[in-house]
Amino acid sequence: MYKKLLLSLLALVTVIGVYGFMSLETITMKGSDTMVILAQRWAETYQSKHAGVRISVTGGGSGTGISALINGTTDICNASRPMTSSEKNQLKQRFGSPGVEVRAALDGITIYTSPSNPVKQLSMSQLKGIFTGQITNWSEVGGKNARIILYGRENSSGTYTFFKEHVLKNQDFAASTATLPGTAAIVNAVLKDQNGIGYGGYGYSKGIHVLGISATDGGAAITPSEQTVRNGSYPISRFLYIYLRNRPSGELKSYIDWILSDEGQQLVKKVGYFSIR
Repeated sequence: MYKKLLLSLLALVTVIGVYGFMSLETITMKGSDTMVILAQRWAETYQSKHAGVRISVTGGGSGTGISALINGTTDICNASRPMTSSEKNQLKQRFGSPGVEVRAALDGITIYTSPSNPVKQLSMSQLKGIFTGQITNWSEVGGKNARIILYGRENSSGTYTFFKEHVLKNQDFAASTATLPGTAAIVNAVLKDQNGIGYGGYGYSKGIHVLGISATDGGAAITPSEQTVRNGSYPISRFLYIYLRNRPSGELKSYIDWILSDEGQQLVKKVGYFSIR
Protein backbone atom coordinates (compact mmCIF):
# COMPACT_ATOMS: atom_id res chain seq x y z
CA MET A 1 0.00 0.00 0.00
CA TYR A 2 2.72 2.43 1.04
CA LYS A 3 4.84 1.38 -1.95
CA LYS A 4 1.94 2.10 -4.31
CA LEU A 5 1.35 5.50 -2.74
CA LEU A 6 5.06 6.36 -3.00
CA LEU A 7 5.15 5.39 -6.68
CA SER A 8 2.05 7.51 -7.36
CA LEU A 9 3.62 10.52 -5.66
CA LEU A 10 6.85 10.09 -7.62
CA ALA A 11 4.88 9.91 -10.87
CA LEU A 12 3.01 13.10 -9.94
CA VAL A 13 6.23 14.92 -9.13
CA THR A 14 7.70 13.78 -12.47
CA VAL A 15 4.66 15.06 -14.39
CA ILE A 16 4.75 18.40 -12.57
CA GLY A 17 8.49 18.65 -13.22
CA VAL A 18 8.08 17.93 -16.93
CA TYR A 19 5.29 20.46 -17.34
CA GLY A 20 7.18 23.00 -15.27
CA PHE A 21 10.20 22.56 -17.52
CA MET A 22 8.07 22.80 -20.66
CA SER A 23 6.58 26.10 -19.48
CA LEU A 24 10.04 27.70 -19.20
CA GLU A 25 10.54 30.05 -22.14
CA THR A 26 14.05 30.27 -23.57
CA ILE A 27 15.39 33.31 -25.43
CA THR A 28 18.75 33.11 -27.20
CA MET A 29 21.06 36.10 -27.79
CA LYS A 30 24.21 35.76 -29.89
CA GLY A 31 26.74 38.05 -31.54
CA SER A 32 28.88 41.04 -30.67
CA ASP A 33 31.74 40.49 -28.22
CA THR A 34 31.65 44.24 -27.55
CA MET A 35 28.13 43.72 -26.20
CA VAL A 36 28.52 40.33 -24.54
CA ILE A 37 29.06 41.61 -20.98
CA LEU A 38 26.16 44.05 -21.40
CA ALA A 39 23.94 41.27 -22.79
CA GLN A 40 24.84 39.02 -19.85
CA ARG A 41 23.91 41.76 -17.38
CA TRP A 42 20.61 42.35 -19.16
CA ALA A 43 19.87 38.62 -19.10
CA GLU A 44 20.82 38.09 -15.44
CA THR A 45 18.75 41.03 -14.22
CA TYR A 46 15.70 40.20 -16.32
CA GLN A 47 15.76 36.52 -15.34
CA SER A 48 15.96 37.44 -11.65
CA LYS A 49 12.55 39.12 -12.00
CA HIS A 50 10.94 36.72 -14.49
CA ALA A 51 11.22 33.16 -13.15
CA GLY A 52 9.62 31.61 -16.25
CA VAL A 53 12.24 32.96 -18.66
CA ARG A 54 15.70 31.64 -19.43
CA ILE A 55 18.02 33.80 -21.56
CA SER A 56 21.09 32.25 -23.15
CA VAL A 57 23.88 34.68 -24.14
CA THR A 58 26.90 33.88 -26.32
CA GLY A 59 29.43 36.04 -28.19
CA GLY A 60 31.45 35.16 -31.25
CA GLY A 61 31.27 38.50 -33.04
CA SER A 62 28.57 40.51 -34.82
CA GLY A 63 29.03 38.58 -38.06
CA THR A 64 28.52 35.29 -36.23
CA GLY A 65 25.36 36.61 -34.59
CA ILE A 66 23.95 37.90 -37.88
CA SER A 67 24.62 34.54 -39.54
CA ALA A 68 22.82 32.81 -36.65
CA LEU A 69 19.84 35.14 -37.08
CA ILE A 70 19.69 34.37 -40.81
CA ASN A 71 20.05 30.63 -40.14
CA GLY A 72 17.29 30.73 -37.53
CA THR A 73 19.51 29.55 -34.66
CA THR A 74 19.17 32.63 -32.43
CA ASP A 75 16.23 34.81 -31.43
CA ILE A 76 18.27 37.98 -30.97
CA CYS A 77 21.45 39.13 -32.66
CA ASN A 78 23.66 41.65 -30.86
CA ALA A 79 25.68 43.70 -33.35
CA SER A 80 28.17 46.54 -32.99
CA ARG A 81 27.64 47.49 -36.64
CA PRO A 82 24.57 47.85 -38.87
CA MET A 83 23.45 44.86 -40.93
CA THR A 84 24.36 45.15 -44.62
CA SER A 85 21.82 45.21 -47.46
CA SER A 86 23.00 41.74 -48.48
CA GLU A 87 22.41 40.36 -44.98
CA LYS A 88 18.95 41.92 -44.85
CA ASN A 89 18.11 40.42 -48.24
CA GLN A 90 19.17 36.97 -47.03
CA LEU A 91 16.93 37.37 -44.00
CA LYS A 92 14.02 38.46 -46.19
CA GLN A 93 14.45 35.54 -48.59
CA ARG A 94 14.30 33.06 -45.74
CA PHE A 95 11.77 34.64 -43.36
CA GLY A 96 9.88 37.17 -45.49
CA SER A 97 11.21 40.12 -43.50
CA PRO A 98 14.45 42.15 -43.71
CA GLY A 99 14.56 42.05 -39.92
CA VAL A 100 13.87 44.57 -37.19
CA GLU A 101 16.66 46.90 -36.05
CA VAL A 102 16.71 48.19 -32.47
CA ARG A 103 19.25 50.77 -31.34
CA ALA A 104 20.07 49.55 -27.85
CA ALA A 105 23.06 51.67 -26.73
CA LEU A 106 25.71 54.18 -27.81
CA ASP A 107 29.47 53.62 -27.92
CA GLY A 108 32.66 55.34 -28.97
CA ILE A 109 35.31 53.08 -30.49
CA THR A 110 38.23 53.77 -28.18
CA ILE A 111 41.92 53.81 -29.05
CA TYR A 112 44.05 52.14 -26.38
CA THR A 113 47.75 52.67 -25.71
CA SER A 114 50.09 51.94 -22.82
CA PRO A 115 50.01 54.54 -20.03
CA SER A 116 53.79 54.87 -20.51
CA ASN A 117 53.39 55.95 -24.15
CA PRO A 118 54.00 59.75 -24.44
CA VAL A 119 51.62 60.09 -27.43
CA LYS A 120 48.31 61.37 -26.08
CA GLN A 121 46.38 62.13 -29.26
CA LEU A 122 46.11 61.25 -32.93
CA SER A 123 44.16 62.57 -35.90
CA MET A 124 41.89 60.33 -37.92
CA SER A 125 44.37 60.41 -40.81
CA GLN A 126 47.23 59.41 -38.50
CA LEU A 127 45.11 56.58 -37.09
CA LYS A 128 44.38 55.40 -40.62
CA GLY A 129 48.09 55.60 -41.49
CA ILE A 130 49.04 53.54 -38.44
CA PHE A 131 46.55 50.73 -38.99
CA THR A 132 47.12 50.51 -42.74
CA GLY A 133 50.90 50.27 -42.18
CA GLN A 134 51.84 53.62 -43.73
CA ILE A 135 53.04 54.91 -40.34
CA THR A 136 55.20 52.34 -38.58
CA ASN A 137 57.19 54.24 -35.94
CA TRP A 138 55.90 56.23 -32.96
CA SER A 139 58.39 59.01 -33.76
CA GLU A 140 56.31 59.81 -36.87
CA VAL A 141 53.40 60.93 -34.65
CA GLY A 142 55.37 62.70 -31.88
CA GLY A 143 56.44 59.67 -29.85
CA LYS A 144 59.70 57.90 -29.20
CA ASN A 145 61.75 56.00 -31.77
CA ALA A 146 60.03 52.62 -31.53
CA ARG A 147 58.11 50.36 -33.89
CA ILE A 148 54.33 50.58 -33.54
CA ILE A 149 52.78 47.22 -32.61
CA LEU A 150 49.20 46.79 -33.85
CA TYR A 151 46.43 44.83 -32.14
CA GLY A 152 43.01 44.33 -33.74
CA ARG A 153 39.94 42.12 -33.99
CA GLU A 154 39.11 39.21 -36.30
CA ASN A 155 37.03 39.92 -39.41
CA SER A 156 33.83 38.46 -37.91
CA SER A 157 33.84 41.35 -35.44
CA GLY A 158 31.47 44.27 -35.98
CA THR A 159 34.07 46.56 -34.42
CA TYR A 160 36.61 45.38 -37.02
CA THR A 161 34.12 46.13 -39.82
CA PHE A 162 33.11 49.53 -38.44
CA PHE A 163 36.74 50.55 -37.89
CA LYS A 164 37.73 49.44 -41.38
CA GLU A 165 34.86 51.37 -42.98
CA HIS A 166 34.99 54.57 -40.93
CA VAL A 167 38.69 54.89 -40.05
CA LEU A 168 40.56 53.01 -42.77
CA LYS A 169 38.05 54.06 -45.47
CA ASN A 170 37.83 50.40 -46.55
CA GLN A 171 41.57 49.98 -47.00
CA ASP A 172 43.09 46.77 -45.63
CA PHE A 173 44.61 46.50 -42.18
CA ALA A 174 48.40 46.21 -42.11
CA ALA A 175 49.53 42.60 -42.43
CA SER A 176 51.45 43.00 -39.16
CA THR A 177 48.24 43.52 -37.14
CA ALA A 178 47.93 40.87 -34.42
CA THR A 179 44.36 39.54 -34.60
CA LEU A 180 42.83 38.79 -31.20
CA PRO A 181 39.51 37.11 -30.34
CA GLY A 182 38.00 39.85 -28.18
CA THR A 183 38.39 43.39 -26.87
CA ALA A 184 39.51 42.21 -23.43
CA ALA A 185 42.40 40.38 -25.12
CA ILE A 186 43.38 43.57 -26.97
CA VAL A 187 43.37 45.61 -23.76
CA ASN A 188 45.50 43.00 -21.97
CA ALA A 189 47.98 42.89 -24.87
CA VAL A 190 48.36 46.67 -25.02
CA LEU A 191 48.80 46.92 -21.24
CA LYS A 192 51.80 44.56 -21.54
CA ASP A 193 53.27 46.30 -24.61
CA GLN A 194 54.49 49.89 -24.21
CA ASN A 195 54.65 50.23 -28.01
CA GLY A 196 51.23 48.70 -28.65
CA ILE A 197 48.01 50.27 -29.90
CA GLY A 198 44.56 48.74 -30.19
CA TYR A 199 40.88 49.62 -30.51
CA GLY A 200 37.57 48.50 -29.05
CA GLY A 201 34.43 49.48 -27.19
CA TYR A 202 34.49 52.17 -24.52
CA GLY A 203 33.16 49.67 -21.98
CA TYR A 204 36.60 48.01 -21.89
CA SER A 205 38.60 51.21 -21.33
CA LYS A 206 39.01 51.08 -17.55
CA GLY A 207 42.63 50.80 -16.46
CA ILE A 208 44.18 51.62 -19.82
CA HIS A 209 45.19 54.87 -21.51
CA VAL A 210 42.65 56.29 -23.96
CA LEU A 211 43.88 58.52 -26.79
CA GLY A 212 42.17 61.73 -27.84
CA ILE A 213 41.19 61.70 -31.52
CA SER A 214 40.80 64.71 -33.79
CA ALA A 215 38.64 64.62 -36.89
CA THR A 216 41.23 66.65 -38.86
CA ASP A 217 44.99 67.16 -38.70
CA GLY A 218 45.64 69.96 -36.23
CA GLY A 219 42.07 69.86 -34.94
CA ALA A 220 40.99 69.57 -31.33
CA ALA A 221 41.47 66.08 -29.92
CA ILE A 222 38.31 64.61 -28.40
CA THR A 223 38.10 61.70 -25.98
CA PRO A 224 35.00 59.50 -25.83
CA SER A 225 32.48 60.44 -23.14
CA GLU A 226 28.71 60.45 -22.79
CA GLN A 227 28.57 64.04 -24.07
CA THR A 228 31.00 63.68 -26.99
CA VAL A 229 29.52 60.37 -28.17
CA ARG A 230 25.94 61.59 -27.81
CA ASN A 231 26.56 64.83 -29.75
CA GLY A 232 28.79 63.10 -32.33
CA SER A 233 31.85 65.27 -31.72
CA TYR A 234 33.90 62.17 -30.96
CA PRO A 235 34.73 61.04 -34.51
CA ILE A 236 34.34 57.27 -33.99
CA SER A 237 30.89 57.22 -32.34
CA ARG A 238 28.40 54.48 -33.15
CA PHE A 239 25.21 52.73 -32.08
CA LEU A 240 25.10 49.22 -30.65
CA TYR A 241 22.22 47.22 -32.14
CA ILE A 242 19.82 44.41 -31.46
CA TYR A 243 18.40 42.62 -34.52
CA LEU A 244 15.33 40.39 -34.68
CA ARG A 245 13.89 38.41 -37.59
CA ASN A 246 10.37 39.86 -37.20
CA ARG A 247 8.50 42.23 -34.95
CA PRO A 248 8.69 40.64 -31.50
CA SER A 249 5.68 39.42 -29.57
CA GLY A 250 5.03 37.76 -26.23
CA GLU A 251 7.97 37.32 -23.87
CA LEU A 252 10.48 38.37 -26.54
CA LYS A 253 8.73 41.73 -26.92
CA SER A 254 8.58 42.16 -23.14
CA TYR A 255 12.33 41.57 -22.95
CA ILE A 256 13.17 44.06 -25.71
CA ASP A 257 10.84 46.65 -24.15
CA TRP A 258 12.61 46.15 -20.83
CA ILE A 259 16.07 46.60 -22.42
CA LEU A 260 14.88 49.97 -23.75
CA SER A 261 13.31 50.95 -20.43
CA ASP A 262 15.01 53.11 -17.80
CA GLU A 263 16.10 50.00 -15.91
CA GLY A 264 17.64 48.35 -18.96
CA GLN A 265 19.37 51.57 -19.99
CA GLN A 266 20.79 52.07 -16.50
CA LEU A 267 22.61 48.77 -16.98
CA VAL A 268 24.07 50.15 -20.23
CA LYS A 269 25.69 52.92 -18.18
CA LYS A 270 26.87 50.57 -15.42
CA VAL A 271 28.65 48.34 -17.95
CA GLY A 272 30.43 51.38 -19.41
CA TYR A 273 28.49 52.36 -22.53
CA PHE A 274 26.03 55.20 -23.06
CA SER A 275 22.26 55.01 -22.96
CA ILE A 276 20.09 55.94 -25.93
CA ARG A 277 17.86 58.07 -23.67
